[in-house]
Amino acid sequence: MLDRSRKAALRAMIFRHLDGLATGPVLDVLHRRQVLDKLLQQKTVNLESFAKELHANEGYLNVALRILCSQGWLQQDINHKTDAITYSLTAASEAAFKLAPFYQLPVAFIKDAVHLQNYIVKGFDVGAFNRLSALFDLHRKGWELPDDLPEELEAQVRGHLEGLIAGPLIVSLGIRGLFHNYFSVAPFRVEEYSLYDTELRAILRFFTELNWMLEKDGIFNFTEEGVFLARRAAAYGVTVSYLPMFGKVEELIFGDPGIFWNRPAGSPEIHVDRAMNVWGSGGAHSTYFKKIDEIIIDIFNRPLAEQPAGFLDMGCGNGALIEHVFDVIWKQTARGKVLSDHPLFIIGADYNQAALQATRKTLLKADIWAKVVWGDISDPDQLASELKEKYNIQLGDLLNMRSFLDHNRIFQFPAKVTDQFEKRSSGAFAFRGKRIPNELVQQNLVDHLRKWAPYVRKFGLLLLELHTIDPQFAAGSIGQTAVTAYDATHGFSDQYILELPVFLEAAAIAGLEPAKDLQAAYPSAEAPIVSIQLLVGE
Repeated sequence: MLDRSRKAALRAMIFRHLDGLATGPVLDVLHRRQVLDKLLQQKTVNLESFAKELHANEGYLNVALRILCSQGWLQQDINHKTDAITYSLTAASEAAFKLAPFYQLPVAFIKDAVHLQNYIVKGFDVGAFNRLSALFDLHRKGWELPDDLPEELEAQVRGHLEGLIAGPLIVSLGIRGLFHNYFSVAPFRVEEYSLYDTELRAILRFFTELNWMLEKDGIFNFTEEGVFLARRAAAYGVTVSYLPMFGKVEELIFGDPGIFWNRPAGSPEIHVDRAMNVWGSGGAHSTYFKKIDEIIIDIFNRPLAEQPAGFLDMGCGNGALIEHVFDVIWKQTARGKVLSDHPLFIIGADYNQAALQATRKTLLKADIWAKVVWGDISDPDQLASELKEKYNIQLGDLLNMRSFLDHNRIFQFPAKVTDQFEKRSSGAFAFRGKRIPNELVQQNLVDHLRKWAPYVRKFGLLLLELHTIDPQFAAGSIGQTAVTAYDATHGFSDQYILELPVFLEAAAIAGLEPAKDLQAAYPSAEAPIVSIQLLVGE
């Protein structure tokens, strides 16, 4: 059985892999565009003037440079009075930038990696398999890195390069159900499965080099480390789902910033594999269910007169969270024992019609009575009006809840900054390539939460939310968080993750405070990348 220290080392490996999926494409593009050389020459650059010099989109260039800060390879400084941002070299910059050429082939594989799911089921394209095989060979040779690298830098870069290959592979196998349905702790032969033997055997032998599997006489078996990783394949899912976007980082920074958005209305997203994203998110959500359950139990164990009439899940996705919360209430609360006399009014709301259909199917299968409606997180007044008109229910009489949604609201530029902020974000925010001043993002969040405040003061707003952290702190915590990956996936796709203290200050200005003892931060209070809050009226 794996001991605590070995499990911690494996989690650190996952985080380093995720760092690589985000850092690799950025470093490669900045190297090929000679941006790294200019940084080494100028030592300190002003973001605005540097973007003009490079003919770059300032907003996405800011995201890219801040990613390097989170890896300890640049230093960010923001003058919050003038809104000027500068980036400077660190002690690690020169050594790290010299390693950029080693990222070229692993990053180039992204174009093949976006098709891995199909390759695994239908067979590999010959060229793609040859390129993957060449990367396996490079891995065996230690990526041919220089022998005199500082130990920490070598471990950091090896984790990046390995993650660019291992991440897409483990997700593609996991999402196709191979870990769950086929591969188990029991030994097996590749020939037992209706897959492509040569390609699958090559992938599994790569896993043996990572000590995730053992092979003897053509028989494969998971190691304890491999079982640990296979069970956490979804941890890679969200970041890997953005490979289509990472494959276009050069265009985002130096070309058309609207490449993912200039498409016919109603057409599928092209910057993210949404099915994979939902699969990865589902695996991640399970980590936080224990605390969410604790809050739900607390609320629905109160005297009936102090309980909400039901709950609303804004951004209901496929309805899985509604099903889970209902199950908790039914089986673990006092309210669950009297549902026949005091039924729950349950609402699933989403902006996406496909999500609404998926929710209906989930709830029908689970035999849960609920209303499923279209709703915009940016317009609670419209939602409240529809609920009152169609179902005679007040939005404020429900427990409002949502997961990883507020940072993905449709951004509306404030006319001006009307509130005073003591806490200032270090984040990098963009809209279609243009940089958004951080103070505007904070003001927008206040305005957004003010819209919801009248409807959540009574029973609260249960939030599962994503956050960034200061990049200097992130650089000192390599292997402990996935923040670099989250900053990249959200920064390049016009989403707005703020530091937890900054988020809570905005909530307080909007008249909402976290309920005591009903909040949590992950992976730790010192590095709060994910938070669970029950925001209530002051």
